[in-house]
Amino acid sequence: MPNWLLPENIADVLPSEARKIEELRRLMLDNFRLYGYELVMPPLLEYLESLLTGAGEDTDLRTFKLVDQLSGRMLGLRPDMTTQVARIDAHLLNRASVTRLCYAGSVLHTRPSGLHATREPLQIGCEMYGHAGLEADAEIQELALASLALAGFNEVRLDLTHVGVLRALLEQCPAALRDQAKIHAALRAKDVPDLQALTKDYAPLVRDALLALPSLYGDIDVLGKAREVLPDLPGVAKALAELAALAASAIGRAQVAIDLADLRGYQYESGAMFALYVPGLPNAVARGGRYDHVGEAFGRARPATGFSLDLRELARLLPTAERKHSIRAPWGNAPELKEKIAELRKSGEVVIQSMPGHSHELDEFECDRALVLDENSSNWILKNLG
Repeated sequence: MPNWLLPENIADVLPSEARKIEELRRLMLDNFRLYGYELVMPPLLEYLESLLTGAGEDTDLRTFKLVDQLSGRMLGLRPDMTTQVARIDAHLLNRASVTRLCYAGSVLHTRPSGLHATREPLQIGCEMYGHAGLEADAEIQELALASLALAGFNEVRLDLTHVGVLRALLEQCPAALRDQAKIHAALRAKDVPDLQALTKDYAPLVRDALLALPSLYGDIDVLGKAREVLPDLPGVAKALAELAALAASAIGRAQVAIDLADLRGYQYESGAMFALYVPGLPNAVARGGRYDHVGEAFGRARPATGFSLDLRELARLLPTAERKHSIRAPWGNAPELKEKIAELRKSGEVVIQSMPGHSHELDEFECDRALVLDENSSNWILKNLG
């Protein structure tokens, strides 16, 4: 095997793709800052027990593990940055007021999340801590939609769901609470026969509601149907009201869909959840939602909501970036030449000095002008090429 081959689902990012990713990163982080989000940079690895605190079993399975040669303790390479940022809010910042944090960095997965997915996503996102009201969820949802708009996506589908519906139903039946992991799996797969078998001995009210959930998907009118077929429980009513408000806030910016059985992250999330889809990608390009209970694992319960997306996956859907117009200049130490090059670069121009004896092979830049010495005035001037 050639020693330059990379592991499966791990790849280098070449110049034109790297430029797209970096420009998206800058655009999104700058936009987060306009909303008051502060940038944090968690470490790539930390002690395993800290990294997995408050996370679900799926996070454990996605985590690369290794032994620290200094302490002998187990370390983990982060598969997700959300719990790291929650730890920063709980222990390092320790603010009493609302805290808005954002981040961008590589994460590593033991297995790819999809057929062509990378195992090294470049995760970017933002989190809000300290406000339990729906206003925080609405702001996070707005930021997620704004991020896709900045990337040039105008056709976006917003899928909404709420873990409060299922939890309110399970609380009515002890047997259902014991089977919640199996119920969750059946609902995610929309496996009605399996759900029928699981719920055969449940209270009729709970059984009928659980069997109705897989069919409660579609446009915003699904919420009306849900009010008719689901029991009138406070938790169910609250969840449906929150979904209606979030759906209304997105009308005109995205096609809104409701799916009350799509409960990915059920063990991790605590309220409204959303996923964003764009043409050209079967999987969600961004996911977000409320996760109020994660802070409890760090000893400080705080309301929390946020979203994240993979910049590498998003950039792959965009057209190839246009080559940037640039200026070719000769190599030399003449003070006048160096002064002219510095002046052009200060004005924002890309100036590429040619190395003696080499041709020009550039992926990102198109040298459409050259810096030449005018024979009459002995000044360095720009000359159009082509």
